[in-house]
Amino acid sequence: MKVKAKLKNGVVSVKCMAKHVMTTYDIAAKQTGNRDDANFITHISASVNGKTVWEASTSQFLAKNPIFKYKFSGVGAKGDKVEMHWVDRKGKTGKGKGKIK
Repeated sequence: MKVKAKLKNGVVSVKCMAKHVMTTYDIAAKQTGNRDDANFITHISASVNGKTVWEASTSQFLAKNPIFKYKFSGVGAKGDKVEMHWVDRKGKTGKGKGKIK
């Protein structure tokens, strides 16, 4: 997972890319004949210094290697790390870090 974070005027802007194939129910049915083989990110969250600053529940509507953009304020300073975590439908997890610049 690639994470970029930038602090400007007290607001941290984050852009991250989660590397995941994001297989929808329809694609799984075409490839394997079984809709239950679908696999996509279902939950993604971000934290700074142990505090959750952003989280989202997602579905199959996201494209392969989805990009997320969000902003937050009140937590973090230059040099702190933004930690991202995701969980997919099969229980696999991914994570990434980016330093606030």
